[in-house]
Amino acid sequence: MPVTLHGSCHCGAVRYTVDSSTPVPYQMCSCSICRKLGGPSGSINLGGYNDTLKILQGKDDIRKYKAVLNRDTPDEKRVNSERSFCGKCGSMLWLFDSSWPELIHPFATSIDSPTLEEPKTMVCVKQNSKAPWARLPEGPKEVYDDYGGLSIEEWHKKNGKFVE
Repeated sequence: MPVTLHGSCHCGAVRYTVDSSTPVPYQMCSCSICRKLGGPSGSINLGGYNDTLKILQGKDDIRKYKAVLNRDTPDEKRVNSERSFCGKCGSMLWLFDSSWPELIHPFATSIDSPTLEEPKTMVCVKQNSKAPWARLPEGPKEVYDDYGGLSIEEWHKKNGKFVE
């Protein structure tokens, strides 16, 4: 059985649950979007099944943002994915991308329970976009200038962490 993740925003206005087969927060993205929205080191997404997302509280407080790529250039455009966040406190909740409509990606920082497992190795991606003053996490890590070679599901299966 997949794990039911319970999440919320910082102020408590939004509360939700979602089922996940990939509940280990192992990959930290430092792309310009994650860095600007998630903090200097970036953000960590988990995987969830979109059809299991239940908004328990605060549906009217949820706002959505489609990030801008190549801002202030002739190639500027909006991305396909949208990030949902609390309109009261700004906490990032989850990311949805219509390229994979069956999936939703809750931000690990929004998960209250269960306690998420610490990965043995942190995978740090999009280092070509990381702010030069931002530091990587301590401990064992794999570092990639762009994206790593495995999807969230593939990583969980390879490491024996996929929950069926």
